[in-house]
Amino acid sequence: MIVVGAGEVGSNIAASLADDHDVVVVDQDSARVEAITYSLDVLALEGDGTSLSTLEEAGVEKADMVIASTDRDETNIVVCGTAKTVDDPFTIARVKKTDFLETWTRSNTAFGVDFMVCTDLHTAEAVVRITGLPGAHDVDTFANGLVHMAEFEVDEESPIAGHTVFEADRFESLTFAALIRPDDIVIPRGDTIIQPEDNVVVIGSPESVRGFAGSLTPEPTLEQANEIVIVGGGEIGYQTARLFEEEGLSPRLIERDHDRARKLAETLPNTLVLESDATDIDFLVREHVDESDIVVAALDSDEKNLLVSLLAKRIGVDRTVAVVEFGEYVDLFETVGVDVAVNPRVVTAEEITRFTRKEHTENVAILESDRAEVLEIEVDRDSVLFGNRIMDAMADLPDAIVIGAITRDGELITPRGETVVELGDHVVVFVDTEVLEAAADAL
Repeated sequence: MIVVGAGEVGSNIAASLADDHDVVVVDQDSARVEAITYSLDVLALEGDGTSLSTLEEAGVEKADMVIASTDRDETNIVVCGTAKTVDDPFTIARVKKTDFLETWTRSNTAFGVDFMVCTDLHTAEAVVRITGLPGAHDVDTFANGLVHMAEFEVDEESPIAGHTVFEADRFESLTFAALIRPDDIVIPRGDTIIQPEDNVVVIGSPESVRGFAGSLTPEPTLEQANEIVIVGGGEIGYQTARLFEEEGLSPRLIERDHDRARKLAETLPNTLVLESDATDIDFLVREHVDESDIVVAALDSDEKNLLVSLLAKRIGVDRTVAVVEFGEYVDLFETVGVDVAVNPRVVTAEEITRFTRKEHTENVAILESDRAEVLEIEVDRDSVLFGNRIMDAMADLPDAIVIGAITRDGELITPRGETVVELGDHVVVFVDTEVLEAAADAL
């Protein structure tokens, strides 16, 4: 595989693929090339990925896949088109502009791109998923929506802090998959004590996951939210408002630029667009933003998003979600009081990595910067699960694996030790990445 672009997106993709594939990473920045050479088991080349000679040096004629992940849309499209002139590798392009995505979607062959990932759209989708579940830091769906996975941070004030998993697990069709700690991943048992600063990963039916979320925080679900405010009318802000409208909601959107605000008002029929500077606290109070259930900060800089989020918290907003361009700022944002920070580059890397795994899995969610993954697998005759009780099959699997849910013929089955897994079942599994290769081979 060839990955063009060794920034945050490309590095994350390369790290996810390096264990199972021969990966070549191409970048024009010598410092990035040197850094990735010493940090990952990949071949790193300094060069221009749009250049045919560079791609040939990287081995494009033998590559199964070329992933273009630089920060420039046009560069990524040219990389894919250039790769197609040599052979026919599967090409993936990362773009920000939805215009390119719309053009590509009409034919699925435009630009020589086989699969296109739109950063702004996927970021908006991640924001909507997370805001839909109170207190969640990560949310994903599996088995056509029959199964939800969510990750929650436990603080000292949490009602489950200091309790055992048995005491906290009061919801039907819910599995406690893991407790992620700063220096460890714990596969919980009934007597495992949930500690402050644990990140709890649960898998189960949407109703059970929502019920668990509601037991942790009084914050409203998306369906219960009366007021949602989006700050910033750029592409991410626009797409977020559009997706909220699709959920039957009527958000408010604050945009400073007059022309952009007018365009948004014309294209978002169920969104109230306000033309103003959202860093003006008097405006926020005057427009009763303090009464909002959720504020999404989607401005064009991390500094502005941090300021808006903290202002919103100061005037009494229940929950804040901020878009953070630089991954190293995510922990900072959440440490100083922002409820959830969403990094577009990480969201994009996860989406591309998810797609590259589809040969073996139906869906993938990557947790805690790839410390763990949740996989959806369709059981075939080669799987260790096929025809076996879960308790028997687990004897042939690494310890750091949890069967979180099973779906069969459109019905959810809560897995128990005596449950027999059948051919064609969809199994949602939590896996520590340290045993991912062994787990994937067995499953």
